[in-house]
Amino acid sequence: MERTERVTLTNLCMIRDGTRVLVQEKTGAGGVIFPGGHVEEHEPVVDSVIREMREETGLTIERPRLCGVKEWINGDGSRYVVFLFTADRFTGELTSSEEGRVFWVERDEVLRTNWIWHMDGLMRIMADGAYAELYLDAADDWKPVLK
Repeated sequence: MERTERVTLTNLCMIRDGTRVLVQEKTGAGGVIFPGGHVEEHEPVVDSVIREMREETGLTIERPRLCGVKEWINGDGSRYVVFLFTADRFTGELTSSEEGRVFWVERDEVLRTNWIWHMDGLMRIMADGAYAELYLDAADDWKPVLK
């Protein structure tokens, strides 16, 4: 039995500042999500989220905490994994990038924004700690399942 598979590794991070969280209006995606990006080849996952936050927000986060995963199986059989992090320690000046405009929003207001990409499920993991995994089930019309 084969024990390896093709995998794309990515990350998202909910940066907190008191009662506010940082969101990104993703260019071309039509809504708000947490900033994040891809893990580069041979790059440690934690290093990738620190790098992506600096590139996309101008902030250098410290001690990001892994709090869950979002994943699905693509049509070609490869797996797509999003490591979900939170961070509440950072330095730097907030700056948007070509990935999209970043801005602070009250945590309780996040789901009242024009959110995308299962932000409601992500909030149950990243903000509430109620779940550890958001799995998109292609067999059930890409229905999100919290585990």
